[in-house]
Amino acid sequence: MHDRNWIAEHIPHQGTMCLLDQVVSWDTRGIVCRSATHCAADNPLRAHGRLGAACAIEYAAQAIAVHGVLLQPQSGGLGFGLLTSARAVELLVGRLDDLKTDLRVSAQRLHSDAQGALYSFALHAENSLLARGRASLLLKATLGSGREGLP
Repeated sequence: MHDRNWIAEHIPHQGTMCLLDQVVSWDTRGIVCRSATHCAADNPLRAHGRLGAACAIEYAAQAIAVHGVLLQPQSGGLGFGLLTSARAVELLVGRLDDLKTDLRVSAQRLHSDAQGALYSFALHAENSLLARGRASLLLKATLGSGREGLP
């Protein structure tokens, strides 16, 4: 499937801020990605020597962004969106950086139209659920003129 270089070429996040290593699978309904960046000492989301579980939202947002890019040919090129909310988020661990196995980041599209999209997401390490929730996005096309530089 698509590797880290492909992902970095297609989403606004560059360098160490690109958190995903690989697209494992995807279809029109959702995506599954893999990442080992939670173990990296230079992970830009680290604070006070740790990577808190709330960072799962950014991992999910990047998986959703990749899914949007992959859907572009089928959706008429709707483009990037802005994360407007994360709801019903459950953090089932305190931190991510103490996990020694890769993260599996999955996102399922629940609804989308020309204005935005709603996804559910989950992060797993092996068979353990780490975090889950829902994310809402406002699509770039809805933002209006003069804001084209927004991701």
